[in-house]
Amino acid sequence: MPTQITDYKCPACTAPLRFDSNTEMLKCDYCGESYSTARIEALYAEKEKAAEAAFSREKKKARKKAPVSEDEDEGGDWDLSALSGDWGEDAQGMRAYSCPSCGAELITDQTTAATSCPYCGNNTIIPGQFDGTLRPDYIIPFRLDKEAAKQALKNHYRKKIFLPRAFSSANHLEELKGVYVPFWLFDAEAEAYCNYHATRSSSYREGDYRVTVTKHYQIHRAGTMQFEHVPTDASTKMPDDYMDSIEPFDYQGLKPFSTAYLPGYLADKYDVTAQESAGRANKRCQASAIEVMRRDVVGYETVSVESASVRLHRGKVHYALMPVWTLRTRWEGEDYLFMMNGQTGKMVGNLPISKAKSLAVFGGLSVLFSALTLWAGVGQWLAALFMG
Repeated sequence: MPTQITDYKCPACTAPLRFDSNTEMLKCDYCGESYSTARIEALYAEKEKAAEAAFSREKKKARKKAPVSEDEDEGGDWDLSALSGDWGEDAQGMRAYSCPSCGAELITDQTTAATSCPYCGNNTIIPGQFDGTLRPDYIIPFRLDKEAAKQALKNHYRKKIFLPRAFSSANHLEELKGVYVPFWLFDAEAEAYCNYHATRSSSYREGDYRVTVTKHYQIHRAGTMQFEHVPTDASTKMPDDYMDSIEPFDYQGLKPFSTAYLPGYLADKYDVTAQESAGRANKRCQASAIEVMRRDVVGYETVSVESASVRLHRGKVHYALMPVWTLRTRWEGEDYLFMMNGQTGKMVGNLPISKAKSLAVFGGLSVLFSALTLWAGVGQWLAALFMG
């Protein structure tokens, strides 16, 4: 039985609504009307209850299958023995739903919570994906739209001296998606105890010699600090290094979760549990505590950590969805992935390197170094000639 879904339609003309990141309203592109998320939630509260009730009734009907009569056509002469009875183990990772706009029955993986119908383009939300413990506590709505993501990618190409000249004009944008990525947000208190080795140097002339004196110091720091909402992404689909690189998110934009922010974007639920993410959160808290202590050691030329101990008092964990634009380009048979923070605009991604440009730059540096070395040798020879 397909999962019942919720699609937000315009109360004025029944066209699909989408969340507009510029106005933070649900907007209809057909009649131009805009609605607050609170208003749409209120309008659709009864509709969602009715959908759940209808789904329950259909499940009951499915249990009462009528027997097939003897004169009913059961398939004729067609041999159906090669058909598989069900999805087997694969069914555990799949979810089916029926588009309420055109009736198409579609299949997604079990972590997809919001998508759009490829046949009619209707934005759809699968509320069953957010039931119980899967429902996020918070969401940061998109503030930057698709055009901003395209422009950010162009800006990312600029001033990259090793980028092939043809890349920015010849590559093709294969995929551009706005995705709400699941994150765990960890709260904790840290007690940190750190020992540092520091040095401070001074020099003076003594006759024909310059004497340098280096003093060594043992420095101790201890303190407590609070961590709120330390993020770790909770989706195996998203590379951890990309997610770390597009941080930070501005938590002033955190809002209580509502499905009204989802139309027009994809959304995934977590497939990495909070327990599985705890190790990353511990390391981030510990590294941050040591760095905070390190920044308090000032007035020295060098500072290195000799030992550090961080005791964490673990607090609450929250579940949130964060806005991310994913962009995939293709050039000369290779795929390149870029990601942009949908709230702040920070962009990360790998770029190709022009071998010709890199050889030219490093070749030029080698020639310059050789010339400087030669000139230094000539200078020494001239000095010896005239002073000898």
